[in-house]
Amino acid sequence: MFDLLNAFASGFYQVFTWSTFSLMLIGIAVGFVVGILPGLGGPTTLALMLPFIFQMKAVEAFAFLLGMASVTATTGDITSILFGVPGEPTTASTIVDGHPMAKKGEAGRALGAALMSSLVGAVFGALCLAIAVPIVRPLVLTFGSPEFFMIALLGVSFVASLSGGNLLKGLIAGGLGFVLATIGLDPISGIQRYTFGQLFLWDGIGLVPVTVGLFAIPEVIDLAVQGGSISKEKIAKLGGVWEGVKDTFRHWWLVIRCSALGAYIGIIPGMGGGVSQWIAYAHAVQSSPNKERFGKGAVEGVLGPGAANNSTLGGSFIPTVAFGVPGSVIMAILLGAFIIQGIVPGPDMLLPPPKGKLDLTFSFVWIIAVSNLITVGICFLFLQPLAKVTQIRSTLLMPFLLVLIYLGAFAEKNAFEDIVIVLVFGALGWIMVQLDWQRPPLLLGLVLGPLMENRLFLSTDNYGTAWLWRPGVLILFALTLFGIFYPVLKQRLRRKKEIAIQPMAPVVVSKEEQGAVRVWDIVSTLFVILGLTWVLWESRKFGYRAGLFPWAIGFPVLALTIAQLILELSGRAQRTFIEGSEAGADLPKEVVYQRTLNISVWIVGFLVAIWLLGFTVAVPLTTLVYLKIASREKWFLAILLTLIGWAFFYGVFEYMLHVPFPEPVLNIPFPKGLFILGFWS
Repeated sequence: MFDLLNAFASGFYQVFTWSTFSLMLIGIAVGFVVGILPGLGGPTTLALMLPFIFQMKAVEAFAFLLGMASVTATTGDITSILFGVPGEPTTASTIVDGHPMAKKGEAGRALGAALMSSLVGAVFGALCLAIAVPIVRPLVLTFGSPEFFMIALLGVSFVASLSGGNLLKGLIAGGLGFVLATIGLDPISGIQRYTFGQLFLWDGIGLVPVTVGLFAIPEVIDLAVQGGSISKEKIAKLGGVWEGVKDTFRHWWLVIRCSALGAYIGIIPGMGGGVSQWIAYAHAVQSSPNKERFGKGAVEGVLGPGAANNSTLGGSFIPTVAFGVPGSVIMAILLGAFIIQGIVPGPDMLLPPPKGKLDLTFSFVWIIAVSNLITVGICFLFLQPLAKVTQIRSTLLMPFLLVLIYLGAFAEKNAFEDIVIVLVFGALGWIMVQLDWQRPPLLLGLVLGPLMENRLFLSTDNYGTAWLWRPGVLILFALTLFGIFYPVLKQRLRRKKEIAIQPMAPVVVSKEEQGAVRVWDIVSTLFVILGLTWVLWESRKFGYRAGLFPWAIGFPVLALTIAQLILELSGRAQRTFIEGSEAGADLPKEVVYQRTLNISVWIVGFLVAIWLLGFTVAVPLTTLVYLKIASREKWFLAILLTLIGWAFFYGVFEYMLHVPFPEPVLNIPFPKGLFILGFWS
């Protein structure tokens, strides 16, 4: 015990030496900017920063890198709430309720709730890392491959909560996410699956472009249709922020439970923040007596993911430090830092000095906690100006949002094809909103898919069918069934009580509207059936190893989709929860259609301009043209905003980060040297 306390104090002292603390502040500053910029990504930036740590001491290197990584999820919530664009893939779930709060003039409250819950989650995760040091080995070795598969399948049970009252559509959307996860080369046999002969798809579909497309493009269309600003109501003063802070303590046990969920999911290798955010969101929905508020601006939908995102980092450090098994993508990159520093993760990291490096392990605890404390403090100082951004006219924000969307999609793999993926999934996301197909389950399926496939193969390869009868598998399967059916049964019982107390007024819908909705619902369901049929037909060529997961997922999802079609044809399917479909509800249909068409043309036009002219020329040109023609701004304001936007873009992404943008089709020379001279002057 004395050795543990001594190492804990030594880790604290090492973090607060001048050189280490100053490097941590630099890392925090970089992470702050990276989190706010959509799509740039914490893992990408960490990889770019690895060359800078060769000359640093171990604690200095990890203070720099971990200080950067630990704040991106916190600041990513700011962009997700204000603009409906995920600043980080791990903050996508914050959009579901955070952005509607911003639209209602509660941006300050949402930001306050997100930041305070993030701080609580980060401290909780850091404490988990500290406490887990003596007990980490039995904790991680409890589960084998079958249990890991069932843990992933358990995530499917939460889809019922994520999809409101429409259980079938939620499960189908999650299944489609699993199917999308199979695109690319099979990791064992190397067989191409659903790649259409395209080299780009060998690595599968990137999570960042899918997330940005599903959530950001529909929000941009929504903004364009509604007009005005992001927030339709006046933003309250800083009291709104403190109201969000109070919400964290009003729902204290929810925040603690979601922090615990995030830390435990972080321990399970391969899951990470992309999974924990949605499971925490689903838990927030399940534990609430008023589920209908979610998706429309429920503060609990911000608190849960905010806490889980930040606690996941501390949890994912546990298997990384103890076994060298990265718990997330960020941890995989940090393993590179271990190698650069000549450190081998494992028992040495759990032994006190001089035999081991337990003091370095405890320094990670202090870095995570202190860096988040500093970040949240800085954010609170500037929240009022940030919240007021939602009062800016949407026409002024539109070109910059489109640039950030396409830039964020490109930055993950530096591939132009990812920009096309954003457009495809943007169209899909908009259609899903209109036809009541919920987006979060699809994204959850895409995240969980690779883990499920890997664990399913290992389970069947090692145990045959006997793994189905393992006690842990049976317990987790029972929890899965409970997670699927309990919310439905609970909702039905609540509805019966409400009807018994006060009969519900019927919803008046014209026959014309009802018929149109039903036709498009049937068409969309038929399209899904045809797609799944083709997926299963193609999988016959793959063989057992590559076809196992598509078969295991495809047939059940196809059966569910056929059941949904029967409900549609019989008229028994209900549109119970229309996520974000309030766009343009108070406008004439002709105006909504015209504005939707106009912004769609601009979205495609930005993509075409990037393809023809490249980012460097297309960014200022499309920004100026949009501000002048679509927004009808005065020349002075249009040129000023264009210059500011392009200077920021060029200074950060080309001059500082040297992002390798694709060569344009039309190679037009651009006077970059003028900017560089101006920059240095």
